[in-house]
Amino acid sequence: MSPVPTITEVRARSVLAPLSRPLRTASGSIPAAPLLLLDVRTDADVVGHAWLFGYAAETLAPMAALVEQIAPSLVGQPLVPVQRMRDFEARFRLLGMQGLLGMVVAGIDMALWDALGKVLDQPVASLLGGAPVALRAYDSFGMVDPVKDEALLRKSVEAGFTGIKIKLGYPDLAQDVAITGGVREIIGSDVELMVDFNQSLDPPEACRRIQRLEGFNLYWVEEPVAAADLAGHALVRRRTGARVQTGENWWFPRGLQAAISASACDFAMLDIMKIGGVTGWMGAVGLAEGASLPVSSHLFVEASAHTLAVTPTADWLEYLDLAGPVLTNPCRPVDGYVTAAGPGLGITWNEPAIAEFAA
Repeated sequence: MSPVPTITEVRARSVLAPLSRPLRTASGSIPAAPLLLLDVRTDADVVGHAWLFGYAAETLAPMAALVEQIAPSLVGQPLVPVQRMRDFEARFRLLGMQGLLGMVVAGIDMALWDALGKVLDQPVASLLGGAPVALRAYDSFGMVDPVKDEALLRKSVEAGFTGIKIKLGYPDLAQDVAITGGVREIIGSDVELMVDFNQSLDPPEACRRIQRLEGFNLYWVEEPVAAADLAGHALVRRRTGARVQTGENWWFPRGLQAAISASACDFAMLDIMKIGGVTGWMGAVGLAEGASLPVSSHLFVEASAHTLAVTPTADWLEYLDLAGPVLTNPCRPVDGYVTAAGPGLGITWNEPAIAEFAA
């Protein structure tokens, strides 16, 4: 039997990737995607790749510095992702793994799984005991104008998407109602419509607005209040009867467990960068299955297509292409479905684009 490859180098590079649809939310706008690109080199002449989304360009330098500080502890270690995660948990137990540190740890975990899949010439979904499958995806928009953006919305439906998500949280309720109604009219009754408030409301205002949106047959209402306000989410569920989606800001599987205990949601949306990479995701989905929570992904199309494929209660894959401009083979939807690519996570860098968009 061949020995397990060992890690020889870990490095990070920063880019500002252009967005085909700049993302506008109630909590701020994102004109370009600040990404940290990770490379884990092994003595098997294989390099694992992953990327992190920094939300703001100011996060890239500190995340890169964290990678530089952590890298020496990984060099010479076997390419065994689960054990490497256990090492991180022990090393940072007193500090706790959240924030930028948690993001970096998750990114390294994803790159390790990518490298392992490439060594074995298998997609990560297969390493996890499943296989790449076609996952239904919804097209994820920011704040939209039903008049100005009508062509884009119709294009999504024509491309085969059976779900559309828009951002809400406008200055007044009338705008939320008018925009939701306008979008529903454009996409028709056969396409599921999700709305995302991006944590912009307090519980009483969330209840007021959601009750006014009842007639639009919403599939879910996402993060109506602050993500950390689990009691507020539970209150919104009780008072409105709306199906509440949250989870993109949970840190590692324990974040999901806390939400379950608080009866905070009807759905779970896992962000692979915050839930602990591939390893953390697999720990979380067992909890979701036990609680009968449908699981959807947040961002990270390439990696999430692998983990969602082996998720027992898989629901929707969010399609929002952040890294496509720096990938040689971006993960594209076909008739509204996305299938994971391999080997590994199917991530390969477009080096000329990385040079062009270097931050």
